[in-house]
Amino acid sequence: MPDFTPTPPAPQAPPAISSTSPAPSTPHVVSSTSPAPSTPHVVSSTPPAPSTPPAPTPPIASSTPPAPTSPVPPTPRRLHLAAAIDVPGATRAADFLPLARFADEGLLDFLTLGDSFAAPGLDALSVLARLAPETRRVGLVPTVTTTHTEPFHVQAQLATLDWVSRGRAGWRPGVSTSENEARLFGRRAAVTAREAWREAGEVVEAARLLWDSWEDDAEIRDIPGGRFVDRDKLHYADYAGTTFSVRGPSIVPRPPQGHPVIVADADDPVRRAFAVRHADVLLVEASSREQAAAFSAEVRAEAARAGREPTDLRVLASLTVELSGGEQAAEPGHGGGGPRPTAHGPHYRGGPVDLAELIGDWYAAGAVDGFHLRPAEPGRDLERLVNGTAALLQHRGVFRAFHPGSTLREHLGLARPANLHLTASAT
Repeated sequence: MPDFTPTPPAPQAPPAISSTSPAPSTPHVVSSTSPAPSTPHVVSSTPPAPSTPPAPTPPIASSTPPAPTSPVPPTPRRLHLAAAIDVPGATRAADFLPLARFADEGLLDFLTLGDSFAAPGLDALSVLARLAPETRRVGLVPTVTTTHTEPFHVQAQLATLDWVSRGRAGWRPGVSTSENEARLFGRRAAVTAREAWREAGEVVEAARLLWDSWEDDAEIRDIPGGRFVDRDKLHYADYAGTTFSVRGPSIVPRPPQGHPVIVADADDPVRRAFAVRHADVLLVEASSREQAAAFSAEVRAEAARAGREPTDLRVLASLTVELSGGEQAAEPGHGGGGPRPTAHGPHYRGGPVDLAELIGDWYAAGAVDGFHLRPAEPGRDLERLVNGTAALLQHRGVFRAFHPGSTLREHLGLARPANLHLTASAT
């Protein structure tokens, strides 16, 4: 089994940066021989607390963000960064651990791990459940296929991931359309992509009702009285889809986030129809800033027509990145000119500094809310992304210096959903 542990680059002089955007004096480096960094990261995942309480007057400067005054100002727009940690051929959860720690120390919003019935490999949701105790703040988003699987089991597994990660779970729904995959289960014949994604939408609707089948305070844990749960605060889902029905309630209490975050691709009409109706985070593929802005405007408009609030969505540009070791200029067609379109989606090849310029340019123009980056070589490119690109964006004040909260919804600036059963009762 090849070793996918990232190897930190040898110390070198920082790259020459424009005087208007100075680079950080030294990049942080995470040791590849220790399970956790031996030295503190250059930035902290939580705002540092002052050593002594400040006196009432005069005010003492502190790096801790001040408490909001009344009225509370609107949440400022933030740059969101996420990364894939797919390792082809991996047979141990430990193969993904160094990558997950890099994403965590780099203050990324979330990491994704792909999965499919069409290819052998570890179960993505199980791997991320194993990595949850080894990470602190980064969101964990596995691909979970909704075709041929039981919606009740899917929602219970995702709720469990949210509990073991203390509110950092997400979900990237996937579908199965081949006859070979259908034969693995033997329950029914293969379906078209349109049918599969329509069913995926029904699974999401059923999952949300099942997550809400426990009210937040349903657990009473009355040991003397022998009562664990208040039965009056449990609800039946009673959902009937085209190919399944579930009654509920769930066997897992309501997740810490209420509903784990749903991440979906919106790069073709069928998947986009699902994404604009159900996803919290939409991934679009674009090879230029103008194309990204157009895609972002289209999916927000479609979401509005579906009855959703467009500002509740986060649109991220998804591209493969292949980062060089130095700070050389990007290859033609890359860098500030945008990624190169390929049969597998947009592909960026160049230095970490040029990638920071691209990200900052697209974000400042309002084309997207952030980026989902797929490292071409996981160990090498994720390390350069965190130590180079993300560190430079932090130094310029474009990317966060600490996570604003502890849950994935807080990272993304998304509200915790109200319980659907209580909302329906009130209506």
